[in-house]
Amino acid sequence: MAASATLHCLTGCAIGEILGLVIGTAAGFSNAWTIVISVALAFFFGYTLSTFPLLRAGLALGTALTVVLAADTLSIATMEVVDNLVVAVIPGAMDAGLVNDTFWLSMMLALATAFVAAFPVNRYLLQRGKGHALTHEYHHGAAEVTGARRFIPSFSTGTLVSTLVAFMAGGLLVSIAEQANL
Repeated sequence: MAASATLHCLTGCAIGEILGLVIGTAAGFSNAWTIVISVALAFFFGYTLSTFPLLRAGLALGTALTVVLAADTLSIATMEVVDNLVVAVIPGAMDAGLVNDTFWLSMMLALATAFVAAFPVNRYLLQRGKGHALTHEYHHGAAEVTGARRFIPSFSTGTLVSTLVAFMAGGLLVSIAEQANL
C-alpha cells in the first residue's frame, strides 16, 4: 500500500514538475521562477489525482480536499524537496532544454530518488493510520457510482505510472533524436 500511495503521489508530482518546466522554459522564466511554478503545479496535480477518487466516492469537495491535504502534503513535500535537490546538483540539468537528454535523464533520476525518499514517509504514515490510510476508506465503497460522479475520472496507479514512464521515455527518445539530428 505504501508503494502504491508513493507512486500515486509521484505521478501527480511528475505531471506538475514537467508541466512547470515546459511553461518556465517556453516563457523564458528564470530557474527560480520555473521551480516555483513546477512545485506549485506538483502540489496541484498531486492533490487533484487524490481528490478524484474521493469525489467519485461521493464526498463533498470541501471534505475531499480536507482529507487529501491531510493525507498527501507530507509525501508531496518530501518528493518536491528531494526532486529539486537532485536536479539542482546535476551539472547542467537546470539549464538543459526540453529536447536535451540531460533534462530527461536528470528528471528520471530525480523522480526515482524522490520515490525512494517518500516511500518510508508514506509507510510510516500508513502504519499510524495517517497519510493515504485516510483516503482508503472511501476508495472501495459498495455504492454504485451514479449521476455526475460517474464522469469523474478514475485512474489506477498502474495506469498513471505506465503513462508517466511512456511520457518520460518518449521525451528522452525525442531529445536523443534531436541531438543526433535524426
